[in-house]
Amino acid sequence: MTSIPRMQIGFLFNHDCIHQIAHTAPIICELVALGQDVSVVTSCDAQERQVRAIIAGCAARVRFIHIDISRLSRAINVVAKAVLPFRRIANLRENVGLFARFDALVVPETTSALLRSHFNLDVRLVYLPHGAGDRAIGFRDVTRFFDLVLLPGTKTRDRMLAGGLVRPGHHAVIGYPKFDIIDMGARPRFFDNDRPTVLYNPHFDPVLSSWWDMGLGVLEWFARQDDYNLIFAPHVMLFRRWLHTSVEHRRIRCRWPIPERLRNLSHILIDTGSTRSVDMSYVLAADIYLGDASSQVYEWICNPRPCIFLNSHGARWQGNPSYAHWNMGQVIDRVSALPRALAVAQEQQAAFARHQRAAFAATFHIEAGGSAARRAAREIVYYLLQDKRAAA
Repeated sequence: MTSIPRMQIGFLFNHDCIHQIAHTAPIICELVALGQDVSVVTSCDAQERQVRAIIAGCAARVRFIHIDISRLSRAINVVAKAVLPFRRIANLRENVGLFARFDALVVPETTSALLRSHFNLDVRLVYLPHGAGDRAIGFRDVTRFFDLVLLPGTKTRDRMLAGGLVRPGHHAVIGYPKFDIIDMGARPRFFDNDRPTVLYNPHFDPVLSSWWDMGLGVLEWFARQDDYNLIFAPHVMLFRRWLHTSVEHRRIRCRWPIPERLRNLSHILIDTGSTRSVDMSYVLAADIYLGDASSQVYEWICNPRPCIFLNSHGARWQGNPSYAHWNMGQVIDRVSALPRALAVAQEQQAAFARHQRAAFAATFHIEAGGSAARRAAREIVYYLLQDKRAAA
């Protein structure tokens, strides 16, 4: 690939938070190294800062573009954001002319498919899922609108193939670019004691998340005891909004604040959305995972450790691929069962460790000495070259 033609490749980050950035940003420097012209398109300053931090080595060779929406759209968003991602959609619709300049646009989420399905954009769309979880929403028909889908491992690939969401020549397994920028051997410390540390990582979905019906009960229980530390680091979107709408489950719920009495305890760390919530700091620091539907559990099992899952919505999860991760630990359906689950977590881990290792191997393609970001860059360039030859 030393004499390949230069192409214009854009990386679009169009979300309210920064949690998607690490899934595609590591690819940028690899494309620059292949001689490609790369632009980073962001919709807020926090996104640009995060991208620059990740690609510091090549940032000077990358063009940064900030997009925004009209004054009228901003006014509509004040009301509309409660029920749909209006600002994200408006950013796509109002910047189609900019996106049309690229040969390809690389994205970590599926809202961008609207560029093809509704806004008639004739640009190759490259999609890398931001995470490697099991939720049904990650396996929707919208995936078919993407020209190239780059996947973390065989688990996701096989499920997408079975659903007819990807097709030969238009997908590839490349691994997990986020792992390329993480020191997987790090063990951060956040408490000045030797108690086991539990990471509570609820999702934001109004139905699937344990936060709505069990979350405060979990925090209250940890506040009263002195055997464990707790890191409360939910999905960053949970505390981004007061009102959460699930289009998937047709449910709207209001999120209440955390009582002040729980915020200043020496054995509880509460982080509702900092960079540490998305850079695996807490995943690498804790001893026991407590969660529900977040794909972060698959990052957790990079080092097999006990998991406890909260079934707050009465899910019939056995045999359901959308709950496959619940096979990696204990599943409980009430807060009163938590003390016992924690007490036997290390003892029962022996029964779950083999499954966790197998699940990690199926979820993430890893090559010794290899780089997921480099494989992704090569797949993108190869696909675009083939596409141009076919069109000639």
